[in-house]
Amino acid sequence: MAKKKIEYKFDYDSKFLNEHNVKKLAYELSHDADNSEKILDCLFTAEATDEQIAEATGIKLNVVRRILYKFFDAGMANYTRKKDPETQWFTYYWRFDSRKAAQLLEKEYNQHNKEIKDSLDYEENNMFFVCPNGCRYPFDEAAEYQFVCPRCNEKLEYKDNTDIINDLKKLESSYTINE
Repeated sequence: MAKKKIEYKFDYDSKFLNEHNVKKLAYELSHDADNSEKILDCLFTAEATDEQIAEATGIKLNVVRRILYKFFDAGMANYTRKKDPETQWFTYYWRFDSRKAAQLLEKEYNQHNKEIKDSLDYEENNMFFVCPNGCRYPFDEAAEYQFVCPRCNEKLEYKDNTDIINDLKKLESSYTINE
């Protein structure tokens, strides 16, 4: 039997909210792609308890709770606590928080792009020298070591970094933006 495709509908409009980005963020938070995706599918289906999610997905309850708490700590999921009048126990109903997820995704996107820009600036503003064993130093450091590698005592040679600069210029964030 084919698995039913869950449609990810967001109650908040953001150029960062899409299924790809949400699943990528969930993985980065949980480091568990399969289970986090199944839990997300449940959160997008309806508000659900951790027990309902565990039952629907076949994931152990403690794993479901661990992932839900990671989502909660990041702000990607919220819960409502309701007290059972008979048992006096609390039940937690979990839901996906589109607004906070959009903020997290935008922050991740901007951070990733800043890292790319910083790396590009560093590569464009430095000359590099390498030894035969692959140790790499910017000009100032290489000059400080008198162009001899401090790790292996081999001579440092100039290395053109044009390929690295071109690769960084092509590099984009792994998050996608909705057009």
